[in-house]
Amino acid sequence: MEIRGKTAIVTGSGGGGQGRALAIRLAKEGASVVVSDTDVAGGNETLRRIQTAGGRAAFCHADVSSEQDLRGLIAFAEQTFGGLDILVNNAGPFLPGEPLAHWEETLRGNLFSAIHGMLYAIEAMRKRGGGAIICYGSTSAIGYGRKHSPAPAYDVAKIAVARLATTMAWLHQKENIRINCIVPDWVATEEVQAFVDSCTPEQRRARGVPHTLISLDEISTAVMRLIADDSLPAAC
Repeated sequence: MEIRGKTAIVTGSGGGGQGRALAIRLAKEGASVVVSDTDVAGGNETLRRIQTAGGRAAFCHADVSSEQDLRGLIAFAEQTFGGLDILVNNAGPFLPGEPLAHWEETLRGNLFSAIHGMLYAIEAMRKRGGGAIICYGSTSAIGYGRKHSPAPAYDVAKIAVARLATTMAWLHQKENIRINCIVPDWVATEEVQAFVDSCTPEQRRARGVPHTLISLDEISTAVMRLIADDSLPAAC
C-alpha cells in the first residue's frame, strides 16, 4: 500500500508513546491522520506536532471501550478526509492492581475495542477497495514458561487479539483488507522507561525486563511495514 494520500486512524495517539510516534510517522509519509484519544490535551499536542511539521491531521475524542465512540470515530474519518484506508488499534488499557480484578474493563478496552474497530473499519474500507488494520498484542500473553504480566485479564485479551488477526486473514483475498497483529516486547515509552529506570537490577531480572528496550522509532518502522507491504497478510 502506498501511504501517501491515504487516510489513517491511530487510536491512543494522544499520549507520549507508540500511538503518537506512529501518528507523526504516518503524517510524515503523506497520510491524513485522525488522532484519537480520551486525552484531549494530549491529542491536540499530537495534532500540533503533525501540523507544525506540515502534515495533515484532525483530532477526534473517542473511548475505544465504547462501541458507539468507535462507530463515530470511523464516521469522523470518512466525513473529514473522505474515507478510511488504515486503522491502527493501538489503544488498550493496562490496569494494575488486584490480579483477579478489572476483567470487564480490560476486555472491553483491549479485545472488544479491536473487534468493534475492525468491523466498522471493514465497512468503510470496502468503499475504498481495501485497506490495512493493525492490532497490538503483547509478548506477556504468549509462550509457556515465561513470566506473564501481573494482570491476567490483559494477557487473555492480548492473546485473543492475536488470534483475531489470524482468523481474519481471509479478508485479504476476499476484500483486499489485510489484518495483522504486532506483538512487541518492552517498548521504551516514557512510562515504561521511567519504570525500568526505577528498578534495581534484581527487580529487572525478576520482571523479565530485557537488556535493551525497543525504541519508538523501531516499533513505528515495524508497523509501517505491516501497513505498506502487501505481501504481509496475517498468517492463518
